[in-house]
Amino acid sequence: PEGPNIGLISSLAVHARVNDFGFIETPYFKVVDGVVTDEIVYLSAAQEDEYKIAQANTPVDARGRITAERVRARYHGDFILESPSKVQFMDVATNQIVSPAAALIPFLEHDDANRALMGANMQRQAVPLIKAEAPVVGTGLEKKVAVDSRTLIIAEHDGIVKYVDGERIVVKYDINEKSDEAIASFNDLSTAEYRLRKFFRTNQDTTVNQKPLVKVGQRFKKGDILADGCSTENGELALGRNVLVAFMPWHGYNFEDAVIVSEKLVAEDAFTSVHIQALETSVRDTKRGEEELTRDIPNVSEDMTKDLDENGIIRVGAEVVENDILVGKITPKGETDVTPEEKLLRAIFGDKAGDVKDASLKAPPGMRGVVIDTKLFSRKKKDAESKKQEKKQLEEIEKWLKAAKEEVQAKLIDKLEQVFDGETSVGIRDKDGSVVIRSGTMLRREVFEKVPNIERLDPSEDWVENPRKNKLVEQIYHNYTLRIQDLEEEARRERNKAITGDELPPGIVQLAKVYIASKRKLQVGDKMAGRHGNKGVVSIVVPPEDMPFLPDGTPVEMVLNPLGVPSRMNIGQLYETALGWAAKKLGVKYASPIFDGASWEEVQAELRAAGLDENSKTVLYDGKTGEPFTNQVTVGYMYMMKLDHLVEDKIHARSTGQYSLITQQPLGGKAQFGGQRFGEMEVWALEAYGAAHVLQEMLTVKSDDVPGRSKLFESLVKGENTPEPGIPEAFSVLVRELQGLGLEVKVMHDGELDRSSEKK
Repeated sequence: PEGPNIGLISSLAVHARVNDFGFIETPYFKVVDGVVTDEIVYLSAAQEDEYKIAQANTPVDARGRITAERVRARYHGDFILESPSKVQFMDVATNQIVSPAAALIPFLEHDDANRALMGANMQRQAVPLIKAEAPVVGTGLEKKVAVDSRTLIIAEHDGIVKYVDGERIVVKYDINEKSDEAIASFNDLSTAEYRLRKFFRTNQDTTVNQKPLVKVGQRFKKGDILADGCSTENGELALGRNVLVAFMPWHGYNFEDAVIVSEKLVAEDAFTSVHIQALETSVRDTKRGEEELTRDIPNVSEDMTKDLDENGIIRVGAEVVENDILVGKITPKGETDVTPEEKLLRAIFGDKAGDVKDASLKAPPGMRGVVIDTKLFSRKKKDAESKKQEKKQLEEIEKWLKAAKEEVQAKLIDKLEQVFDGETSVGIRDKDGSVVIRSGTMLRREVFEKVPNIERLDPSEDWVENPRKNKLVEQIYHNYTLRIQDLEEEARRERNKAITGDELPPGIVQLAKVYIASKRKLQVGDKMAGRHGNKGVVSIVVPPEDMPFLPDGTPVEMVLNPLGVPSRMNIGQLYETALGWAAKKLGVKYASPIFDGASWEEVQAELRAAGLDENSKTVLYDGKTGEPFTNQVTVGYMYMMKLDHLVEDKIHARSTGQYSLITQQPLGGKAQFGGQRFGEMEVWALEAYGAAHVLQEMLTVKSDDVPGRSKLFESLVKGENTPEPGIPEAFSVLVRELQGLGLEVKVMHDGELDRSSEKK
């Protein structure tokens, strides 16, 4: 964060590590007599202060000898020029001074520190897109970051793909099944099944969705990527899209960092993301009786409950809009004065509508989406039917455990036969020390099958003359014990679940959750940003035919304000734009490591090779008139991200709603369905205009004049004239406050004061 919270979140720099004493240290190459060796030494900040350390981009020849006569070095916190023979260490990389987030910004060396900070922070706010695209201009760290993020599925050995669909990948690894490791293991090491995460909700309500990258029959090497995660493309980090941008003003729509977007990006779903919201409701045991989940809700039409199941939970696949019932719930009213006659009638006709009220979970304002999952958690009930069900479940668990243990035991015998295969025993005892298999017995399958408790044999003593086989038996028994423990632990968990049901907080009997997915296209009001702290809000979505176009007729996809560059001093975006254009034309990708990246001359050389203007400028034509613009415009490809500040989550409107308990004024904020605060300064503005009636409404009927606002609502419904405003509740609160201080304050009308003084 910036401002007063700066430094609240810290990131380790690239290559840094925390040592045993809790100090951060970073690696350096050792330099001996002007030659850079392969020896790497980790130094902390206090230690490195004592040495003369050269920069990572110091020129060296093929043998590692420093070629310059004098090199820039750090010593005692100062920057000095030193001869190579006196240099003691050298940085291992140019990016080791920054965090991975900053190391992903190409041409960082051309950006002001404030904007670089924003760029690093905003990459964390990028929304995972449906169609992710890796940047054409990167720093070379994109693959490493994606692999280390643990969102990809990576091959553990060499092998071949056996089966692929959207949900799982099955691979066969090239593992020798006769190797000791394979024999000792009770899991099948040669085959692995990877289950992909599909539309998994994150804490930010965005989506994690893994997609397979391999085909059936494809061979792969250890470390190859089998499936992409969210915000990755072919194993590279992909937070946004490469967009054709032009730096020019356009009809005032990019005033104050606003961004003009082509309709093409919206139509192609370039910046479309899927968001998943989780809504939940709980069933409590109240004093008046237990609440109930049901589709039978009083005073609700059949049409409103058509998508609910018998538990009152909406079906998966149903489309929902605001105010739709997601979970039907009724709660007891607790009527105190029910006459005996009423009770009798209810008992006869079973009319529940009178004693319960609707407490259903409804879709919040502004919501539109599809139900993708529902969950119902229930505490165990104590009735006879539940006990019968529980007994049946426990019997099934025991049956499963017995079968699983027998299977593992059969595997144990197979493995022992595979290891010994007729070899002569030196005598095998069980764990009590009694001889089970005599010395001189040939170890065959039938011998092991006759042993009553094969798991009781002692593998710590020698079974045969061969020490390798004795060690292997010990490993087999160790793995066998672990496998049996795993099975028993799984059975214990299942038993607990069958006996106690789901773990729920005290007082809650059931908990229902509904997950709703919605597709968000790029729209006016969404926040976008590049990697250089160049952020802006979409101000208009323009048809592609109206956008400025290149001489070959290609319309640009985004128009940015050129005034956003000079004062912000983030020139890196211009380097990126120019090199991005060359990359797209030549069909290549560039990696420009920070502090060791391409110079402007090198960028110009790439532009020339692509047949483009060496300053990345071109004549643009107005899409509306077809006339060329007066000056040439900087055009190119920039990597743009959509940030998690979406207008759909922020837009809010209220007519009537909840009011604060004490002041009787509307609540504030979208979460409370609150109103807009009309503060002190806004009052001054209306006073300055002399808008007396508007001001009076703001301070009374639109705020805390309780009888007045009820009458106003009534008059609007009936179509009558609006009534006179009354006394605001804030005044009554002030009077009570003063009475609390022991001051007798009375509220009197005109004339009452004169009469009371006359009486005296």
